[in-house]
This record gives sequence, C-alpha cells and structure tokens, in this order.
Amino acid sequence: MIVAATRSPIGRAGKGSLRDVRADDLAAQIVRAALCQVPELDPATVDDLLIGCGQPAGEQGYGLGRAVSVLLGLDSVPGATVQRYCASSVQTTRMAAHAIRAGEADVIISAGVECVSRYGRGKADGMPDTRNPLMAPAAELSARRITEGEPWKDPRLDGELPDLYVAMGLTAENVAKLCGVGRNAQDEFAALSQNRAEAAIASGFFERDITPVTLPDGTVVRTDDGPRAGVTAEKLASLAPVFREDGTVTAGNCCPLNDGAAALVVMSETKAAALGVAPLARVVSTGVSALSPEIMGLGPVDAVERALRHAGMVVGDIDLMELNEAFAAQVLPCVDRIGIDMDRVNTRGGAIALGHPFGQTGARLTTTLIHGLQESDLERGVVTMCAAGGQGMAMVIERVD
Repeated sequence: MIVAATRSPIGRAGKGSLRDVRADDLAAQIVRAALCQVPELDPATVDDLLIGCGQPAGEQGYGLGRAVSVLLGLDSVPGATVQRYCASSVQTTRMAAHAIRAGEADVIISAGVECVSRYGRGKADGMPDTRNPLMAPAAELSARRITEGEPWKDPRLDGELPDLYVAMGLTAENVAKLCGVGRNAQDEFAALSQNRAEAAIASGFFERDITPVTLPDGTVVRTDDGPRAGVTAEKLASLAPVFREDGTVTAGNCCPLNDGAAALVVMSETKAAALGVAPLARVVSTGVSALSPEIMGLGPVDAVERALRHAGMVVGDIDLMELNEAFAAQVLPCVDRIGIDMDRVNTRGGAIALGHPFGQTGARLTTTLIHGLQESDLERGVVTMCAAGGQGMAMVIERVD
C-alpha cells in the first residue's frame, strides 16, 4: 500500500529555482514531508529507505539513501541508492513492494531525486567517461539503418553492436523516423502538454502534489519552473531542431533538464490496519522491458503489456496513465501502440511542461497519478516511462481510499 506521496517543485537545471540545493538535502526535505503525512508511524521503525537516482556521481554519489536517513536523524533506518536511469524511483517502489510481499519488511520509503544543476560538484568531480568503445559506434549509423514504416534492423546483422551511449535526443529522432512521427504532430503534442499543465495549475491541482522547498538562504519555492502559459503549436514551430540538422526534435517538444525530488511511503496492508492508516493506493504489479538502445523511447510499450499481464488486466481497465514525456516523438507512437486514448494520458500535463529530474520522475508520476485518480474519482492507473540504455518500465496501481 502507498500511504503517502509528495514531491518537490521541479526546477530548471543550471538557472532554475533549486540550483543551489544539494540532492541529499532536497531529498531529506521531501522524505520528511512524506513521513509527516503518516503521523501514526514512528519514522525510526521504517525498515529501509530506497532512493532512485539516474546519475549517482559527484554530490549524488555517496549513498544518497543512507545520507538522507542520517540527515533526518534516523540512524536506525538503513538506506540504499538505486539506478535505472529514468525509471529509478519506480524501481525503488517495485523493490519496496517485493520486500513487503516477501514478508521481510513492513514499511519502506521509496524516493527519487536528481539535481542536474549539481552535476560535477564535490570531490568526485564531474561525470567520468565510462563508455565501452565496443558499444559506441558513430551515432549517425543508427539513423542510416532506419527506414520509415519498416521493422527495426538489428545492427548485429551488419556485424555491429548497437550504440548503448547514443544521445537520448538522437534516439528520439530515430523513433520519429522509424514510426513516421512528423514535426507538426510533435509540436501539437508538446503544446497539449503545456496547455494541460497550465489548466492544472489554474485549478490548484499541483498543490496536492507539491511540498514547498526551503533553499539555503531561507527562500521558499512552491511552484514548478517549467510550465508556460499560452503555448501553441504555431509558436513551437519556430524552434530549430537541436539533435540533427534535418531533424524534428526541438527544445520545445522534449523535456528539459531539471532538479527535483519525490517520496512515497510504502506499507504492508497489515501494518496500515494496525496503525489505523488509510492507504492511498495499492501497488498491483510492475513490468520491465528492453529493446535496442537506439530506439529506447518505445520501451513503455512492452513494459505496459507486461505489467498489465501480471495484473490480469487489459488496457481498457486503465482509467489514467502517466507516461513520461521524454520526447513527443516517442510518446505519440507509444500511446498508439499501447492502444490507450490520449484523453486518459497525462491529463495534467507531463514532463515537456513540468520537467524530468531523472531519479525523481517515477515517484513524481506516481504522486500525480494518485492525486489524479482521487480528483477524478477513478480507480486504476499506470505509471510508465522509457529509460536510457533501451529499457521500459511500468507499474499498475489501484486507488483504495
């Protein structure tokens, strides 16, 4: 059972509102807020604290999970850092659910954090180049293997390995070409994301999600940096491609780089009943998938199918879906192949508008999904995303309050 869910505002990396906050300090504020939502629980009795982080290096590299428990004065609470890139804090929730179902824990904190603004700070200076040269051919090779409307051609057929380290923007260009996703369609979806986020902000929806963050100088940040009012596809059409000169992916139809944290408290049904805690949602099932790294954006398709199969459900059973908007170029074919109506997907906007702090995103999407189900009086939802290296992940939840 998920019994608490909250997130920080999302800042723009490098120049945004959270640029001066360390990842461990930011995560500690949000984990504390999640614990405060469950006053019946003694925080010292939490069995584990799992924090997802997409790039656990530099300031983020020294055991974030344990660092947060120490910062909160919870010396008796173990902690670990988990990395599955953009799916890191869905992975922590999966691990929490598995441990609880195995009878090895009653309460686990599942959190996620990413502070891209802080990359390269601290004694572990920067992100070292750890690429294996055997898996890093020229990125443009993948583009030459793609023919629109044709099945993906495995590079191994030509004696090559896929490019594990291909830039994410190039994977989006690959998917756009492979699936025939044009520039106009991408810009229209990006505008929809911004417009939906604008409407959600106006309605006060994100006040459910967000715990304000106090900066080192005492300033309090309460809102996301990213959403823009009045965005149209026509305005987005003026932006130039950023990954390929003749490409379709622009700064307006993909997510930005961001800072943020989110946290869930996951508890056994027995423990919740014993404490008198009213659960928000039940973790029903999860699914992970993999495909060529060069078309990683299609990862959610198989992941959702697997999670639904494990749950004994079909797409028609799902009321809402939070599908991470890494790129409009990959969201559109994923929605089409999953077979879900767009009016059930990212109804309060997505990462193109709100932002995508890699480690935070899984727990952020789960928080938004829970509150969306509550507000709309709906029952079942799916969180899903692609992840770097050619992966997908999905989680099915049911509202129980």
